Amino acid sequence: MTDFTIQKDAAGIATITWDCPDKSMNVMTGEALEELDRCIDDALADTAVKGIVITSAKKDFAGGMDLNVLAEMKEQAGDNPAQGLFDGIMQMHALLRKIELAGMDSKTKKGGKPIATALPGTAVGIGLELPLATHRVFAADNPKAKIGLPEIMVGIFPGAGGTTRLVRKLGAMAASPYLLEGKLVEPQKAKTAGIIDEVVDDPVQAARDWVLNAKDADLVKPWDAKGYKMPGGAPYHPAGFMTFVGASAMVNGKTKGAFPAAKALLSAVYEGALVPFDTALKIEARWFTNVLMNPSSAAMIRSLFLNKEALEKGANRPESPDQRVKKLGVLGAGMMGAGIALVSAQAGIEVVLIDAKQEAAEKGKDYSETYLEKGIKRGKVTEEKKEKMLGLITPTTDYAALEGCDLIIEAVFEDMDVKAEVTKKALASVGPDCIYASNTSTLPITELAKASDKPEQFIGIHFFSPVEKMLLVEIIKGEKTGDRATAKALDYVRQIRKTPIVVNDARFFYCNRCIIPYINEGMRMVKEGVAPALIDNAARMLGFPVGPLQLVDETSIDLGAKIARATKAAMGNAYPDGEVDEIIFEMEGRGRLGRKAKAGFFDYDETGKRQGYWPGLADLYPRLAPQPDLTEVQHRLMFAQVLEAVRALEENVLMDIREGDVGAILAWGFAPWSGGPFSWLDILGAEYAAERCDQLQAAYGDRFACPDLLREMADKGQSFYGRFGPQGQQAA
Repeated sequence: MTDFTIQKDAAGIATITWDCPDKSMNVMTGEALEELDRCIDDALADTAVKGIVITSAKKDFAGGMDLNVLAEMKEQAGDNPAQGLFDGIMQMHALLRKIELAGMDSKTKKGGKPIATALPGTAVGIGLELPLATHRVFAADNPKAKIGLPEIMVGIFPGAGGTTRLVRKLGAMAASPYLLEGKLVEPQKAKTAGIIDEVVDDPVQAARDWVLNAKDADLVKPWDAKGYKMPGGAPYHPAGFMTFVGASAMVNGKTKGAFPAAKALLSAVYEGALVPFDTALKIEARWFTNVLMNPSSAAMIRSLFLNKEALEKGANRPESPDQRVKKLGVLGAGMMGAGIALVSAQAGIEVVLIDAKQEAAEKGKDYSETYLEKGIKRGKVTEEKKEKMLGLITPTTDYAALEGCDLIIEAVFEDMDVKAEVTKKALASVGPDCIYASNTSTLPITELAKASDKPEQFIGIHFFSPVEKMLLVEIIKGEKTGDRATAKALDYVRQIRKTPIVVNDARFFYCNRCIIPYINEGMRMVKEGVAPALIDNAARMLGFPVGPLQLVDETSIDLGAKIARATKAAMGNAYPDGEVDEIIFEMEGRGRLGRKAKAGFFDYDETGKRQGYWPGLADLYPRLAPQPDLTEVQHRLMFAQVLEAVRALEENVLMDIREGDVGAILAWGFAPWSGGPFSWLDILGAEYAAERCDQLQAAYGDRFACPDLLREMADKGQSFYGRFGPQGQQAA
């Protein structure tokens, strides 16, 4: 079987159909590019062919490029991978340009054959770049379809002409949401935006009709026509100048310079707008090559595309029959329980939502109703869908309603005794095969499982708040957790369309184990006299969504104080964070508990809006003169986290470095450009990382001591993905 086939009919139309064998969605491979090229050459050379329609045999058009194509381009070039990438990308440009010009005379722009695309469904990445090179794009009226260029989300940008064509088609300002934010829209909105041309019931027939009636002028793209002017103005035009100045400021404001792809994309757009179209394609190819050669790009592709997809497909699922959830019990209707009920009902799962009081249970269901009402106002939800979803949630105080549940998720107060009490009540009301999960962020699963007479059926399912927005779910295996419980948790997380990681039981599990040192290091620096703005801005310049001081204000300082006291009680003399406690307890004693109290490391107005850092911090902890170097602050924040990730791997809390990288990015926004803690250490190199640990340990203490594993890898010249990554896994 081949990816592209051509069929000619008596009307003179050559239909080129894309259908990747053994894949649910079409993706562009190196072989497919060659097949498409042959089909186009065949159709253009055949005098009996009047025009061409490109479509898909699947329900969607295409999902993008097989990233192995880019890796192959590098490998085939030997000692000059950049040249190999550039040459390969220019070959793609040549093919799409051949489609765009369609055999027309280079001077008169006449004599070409009309080429239209018919999109039955989703068209993203090169699945949109190819249609943009054709003369007319018809899409089915399919509200579930997504159209756009999401490459920026995985650390690259549209490099097969999509950047240049969309900017020339829409103008830089109008194209920016689709290029710089990776915005995906349904067909009607894509037509309104000007990305595609028509939305119809039968796109193939509409494309055929258009092809048979197209004239020479219909084939000439605006940028190939005499007198073309870029919508909104080119960089040297007064209006265009302001657009590009604003775009540069916007990109820097959002990325703080931490994401190479965004800057490269803007450079490709700006420089490309100053030159003729074909030269602009060459500029796009050069900047695309530049990004692909950046280790950040390879790391982001690996973590946010390859690894994330593998985990979502069950890369670490134990052998077990299908464990999808049919009826779910949720214990506790607070914010977490209400959020769990919402995402479960969205997945079509029947939910019993239990709380101590009926009023509280009803309030938990109301959370879903409020969420769905907002969806109706935005046109995302219908009244019928809202009623159907709400009908799946039963709020009650009666544990007998749990009968028939195959999964229970407990989401009550973080107290061992409280959790044990509701566990026993719930298990008394369900069948012997029901899997029981605790949504806890700190309490050990092995201890919690003692409330069950079947610890092999007990597991941790740690959601992050707010449940409906956060993409990650951390699954925690206790000492006796069995494979069926793990499979059940993984299948459930897949049902609710989130990304799972599976870790072994230990204090704070994996995610909180790494995020707490980040927060603590920020507070340590405040105590030392480092300016709060330097600390938080250093983090944002690394790509973190918020700095450690802002984060502790958001999560609340009294929560930090509670965790500190509990941890100290459990660890005794081994407790490492006494210095941090001083500042936490000082803030707690002053009632500065964070945003919720409208006073924390920041001052707030009556609406809860930040007004700047609290000036009193400088009185409590006088500022250093001079302030430390930016890189020194950043390394302290980064190493505080990544060394905990390495220790988690050493101790077998973390069993797969892919989960460590994906989990860090999705759970707390760990520097996405780096690909995650292990990818970042691979970018640095183990030898340099170990050396830097020694320097930081000498300057700031044993928390920066180099883990034995990292030292061993440095001595052997190893990388984490070279040693622990799946065999044969390559980033582009």
